[in-house]
This record gives sequence, C-alpha cells and structure tokens, in this order.
Amino acid sequence: MPDITNESTTARSFLPRSIADRIPFEAEAVKPLFGLEPNTTLAKAVDETVAQCQSSPSKGETKRCVTSAEDMIDFAVAMLGDDIVVRSTVLPNGSGESIMIGKVKGINSGKITSSVSCHEYLFPYMVYSCHSVPKIRVYEAEILSVQTKEKINSGVAVCHIDTSAWSAGHPAFVALGGKPGQNEVCHWIYNGSMTWVIADKS
Repeated sequence: MPDITNESTTARSFLPRSIADRIPFEAEAVKPLFGLEPNTTLAKAVDETVAQCQSSPSKGETKRCVTSAEDMIDFAVAMLGDDIVVRSTVLPNGSGESIMIGKVKGINSGKITSSVSCHEYLFPYMVYSCHSVPKIRVYEAEILSVQTKEKINSGVAVCHIDTSAWSAGHPAFVALGGKPGQNEVCHWIYNGSMTWVIADKS
C-alpha cells in the first residue's frame, strides 16, 4: 500500500466564506497578512499553491481552488447536480505496509461516471484544489491486515478510464509503465482528500 497520509498538511480549518472571500487569493497578499517571512517553508508553499491553482486544467477537466466549505459544495453541485455524496479513505491505516483487499464495491455498480475530487494544499488556512474529471469509475474497498485478516481501513479508489490527454511523463506511467490513452489508471483517494460522486442508486 502506498503512503496515503497527507503529511504535507497540518490540522487547520476552512475560514468562513465571508472572511475567505475578502482575502485576495494572491501570494503577495496572503504572506504579509499571515506574517510569513520570505523563504520559509510556508511562504514557499503559498507561492506553489497559488501557482498550482492558477495553472490551466487538463483536457476535459474543470478545476477550482476552494477556500471555504460552501465553495467546495457549490462547485461539486455545479459539476454533478445536487444528489451527491462525498467519499474518502477513512484512516491512514495500512500506509506503507503489506495489506490484503477484502470486499470491493463499485459505486453505482462500477459504471463509468464523473466525480469531483478535492485535494488539500499547504496554506495558512484550509485550501482544496477540486477538479471534475469525466470517465472514471469509483470503488470502495475493505483494507485488511495481512496478519489478522481483520479490517483496518475502508479505502476509496478512483480509476481514470481516459488517459489520452495525460503526459507520457505522468508519475503513473513512470511507475507502472504504459502510455497515454492505452491504460486505465487507478489510485487511492488519500486520507484527508475526498471525492464527490452522484448518490449511489445500486
């Protein structure tokens, strides 16, 4: 099992939307507001987060960085409709260890669907990068201890069906081989990240 902990972040909360909306999402505005000295870890993270949020989406992708819970929900509803649920890997248990996979459930019977996945970025307050990607499958899997066969976690995985627009140097192809458009790519939703999906009718 890969390390699914989100070690690049620390515990923090969303700001209320009424406050977050008053802070310009610009590195040079955020750093002095929070007293960040140049070249510190967090100051560099602010630069990187803002740059990532301003980067262009991939083909077929719609993306948005959100700074409040309301913004996240509004984006998910805009992409998927209002009959949605959020799913996430519950715990970091099993990270970096040998595991067994127990029962696997395909969300919406494993049919090809769309989702909105959100990943936390390092910032003085909570910021998530959310992106809507078409042509995916979503699964929930029991993660079991090899020694005891007992359930130690409940994992969520997303499989990208269409990788034709991905770079040949994408880490998935580097690690696993294959080429854009030839291979489906699946990955765990890390603890601390989440994926919004249409409510399961199966």
